[in-house]
Amino acid sequence: MAPNDLRDEFPVLRRLAYLNAGTDGPLPAAAVRAAADELAREAEDGRARAHFERRVELNGQLRESYAAALGCEPGRLALTSCTSEGIAQVISGLGLGPSDEILTSDEEHPGLLGALAGARDVKGVTVRMAPLADVADAVDPGATRLVACSHVGWMSGRVAPEGLADLDVPVLLDGAQGIGAIPVDVRALGCDAYAGAGQKWMCGPDGTGMLYLSANLREQLRIERRGYANLADPDAGLEAHPHADARALDSMSLSAETVACALAAARVLERTGWPTVHERARELAARLVTLLGERGRTVAPRGDTTLVSFESPDPEREREHLLRRGVIVRNIPGSPWLRASVGAWNDEDDLDRLLDALPR
Repeated sequence: MAPNDLRDEFPVLRRLAYLNAGTDGPLPAAAVRAAADELAREAEDGRARAHFERRVELNGQLRESYAAALGCEPGRLALTSCTSEGIAQVISGLGLGPSDEILTSDEEHPGLLGALAGARDVKGVTVRMAPLADVADAVDPGATRLVACSHVGWMSGRVAPEGLADLDVPVLLDGAQGIGAIPVDVRALGCDAYAGAGQKWMCGPDGTGMLYLSANLREQLRIERRGYANLADPDAGLEAHPHADARALDSMSLSAETVACALAAARVLERTGWPTVHERARELAARLVTLLGERGRTVAPRGDTTLVSFESPDPEREREHLLRRGVIVRNIPGSPWLRASVGAWNDEDDLDRLLDALPR
């Protein structure tokens, strides 16, 4: 699928310069139809055995699609409701206590910070911060039991250091701004866990996500949250045990319509081809950096990613001004930045529309 054909898949782009996939990606029309078809089936046929078999089928297909995007085997991937769920499952499952330390960076999202604060406040775990670029070098071999940080920083688009792949301690990456946006190969990254979002750069519905687990980390995790969805043999009563692979961390309930919507969205991107999706988005983001510089706007330090944060004299006010002009971006709380999220579905006209709408 050519870039122009990809753009035609997203109804929102007929009206708006939508540059907000870092929050929620644009929803393809095919994904809406897929969800509607599942709901229509449920309404007409009811929800009995065939319905639950359909849910199992859809879950398997989505697991395969997400696993392919991460470069892992399907059995190494859990289906979650969001990035934060996967992160929290890993941190709580490690069973850390007062003598343990988690190392993180100083530019993390609340979705990770919340789980870290919970480990500190409830379990007594020490949480220490370092600049994202220095995280790999800041590990304390005698204390650090987990490194948890962003693959791509949500504020600026900076990338985690390559040195994380060489660490002897487990590494958990928050991939909310990675999967779907830039090439991801969890083996090359050397991480033990990679939590991602289905609703951002994968363009799926809210309530979808994924979690990659290495075999080694899966063996270390204590699975206390157990229910029908993550048990290998749910009918075994109190003798039922979680799946031995990553499915042990599956979300307890993902509806058929939600999974069908996510799967259809992923397939739209797959038909374009992941190399094309990644290259097109990063090229457009780099072009926006150049255009902003020509307008005298300072761009935050960033990597070769799809996020472009730039200084604003009044980010919230400018965000609202841009919204009235049909341009969707977001501001970063507590900072002087507006953030544009540039996807392969965008085009040069979207960038020009942003630039033209900025107050002079």
